[in-house]
Amino acid sequence: MHLTDLRHPRPTRETPRPPSAPSRPARLRHLLTAAPFVLPSLAGVVLFLLVPVVIVLVLSFFRWNFLQSPQWVGFSNFVTMTRDDHVFHALLVTAYYVLWNIPLQTAIALGLAVLLNRRMPALGLFRALYVLPYMSTPVAMAVVWSWMFNGQTGLINHLLLLVGIHGPDWLGNAQTALPAVAMVSNWQYAGYNMLFFLAGMQTIPPALYEAASIDGASAFRRFTRITLPLLSPTMLFVLVTDVIGSFQIFDTVYVMTQGGPGSATNVINYQIYSTGFRNFDVGSASAMSLLLFGVILTITFIQFRFFRNRTTYEVS
Repeated sequence: MHLTDLRHPRPTRETPRPPSAPSRPARLRHLLTAAPFVLPSLAGVVLFLLVPVVIVLVLSFFRWNFLQSPQWVGFSNFVTMTRDDHVFHALLVTAYYVLWNIPLQTAIALGLAVLLNRRMPALGLFRALYVLPYMSTPVAMAVVWSWMFNGQTGLINHLLLLVGIHGPDWLGNAQTALPAVAMVSNWQYAGYNMLFFLAGMQTIPPALYEAASIDGASAFRRFTRITLPLLSPTMLFVLVTDVIGSFQIFDTVYVMTQGGPGSATNVINYQIYSTGFRNFDVGSASAMSLLLFGVILTITFIQFRFFRNRTTYEVS
């Protein structure tokens, strides 16, 4: 050891101590500080989400017609529901609607995001125009599209007639009614989902695309090898929210077709409405609501499991 080392010892590197846990008075102050910001949202969740769910769960074990006192029937409503062909037909119609809605809506939203993820004149105007349909209420849009799909006086058939095509009665034909309703949903929500895809694309480092271009990768290969894998968190969010919303479709069907023609558009939410507020069978309607909740929960769980090992949240 040199003499200089004794006169000027080298500073030793101390191991940083872990931060101590806050005391109970400090935790209480933090809680009181956060309470005014959290309580309004918490009250909304409790009053408009948790309490209705509990009420529906309780009512599913009773027979009630709004006029007489509720009568306890146990699992009778669930047993009756399993024997009702209308319930399973409504689930099949809803699944058919989801298959019409989700793939096309996602493809349109992704395509619009790719087109708008570049420099072009009036870019902000185009983004606003594509999102504008989402700003309108579904009921108002359903009224407008009901007129456009009218078999006799509708604008769509009038335009088709100009090129020599006689359009069908879109909402009066069992083969075209549900696709027409799904098209309205695609038109209204594709621009909204485009915003999420566009935001996800803008977080991808441009250096990845530059390196792929130098290696000779085509635009399609860059999209499939870079864009789509790094959009997996956004894709998961869009698919989960869209599937949940599609299974809960009601207002557009109620305004445009009211479940018809026949039962071609009788989705499960419309079946719940008819059972509860037309047939005055609140217990059976509550049991159907729990069935719908179980179906949505199962599909959401499958989606999360599917994307669990396919999702990248960080780009190194």
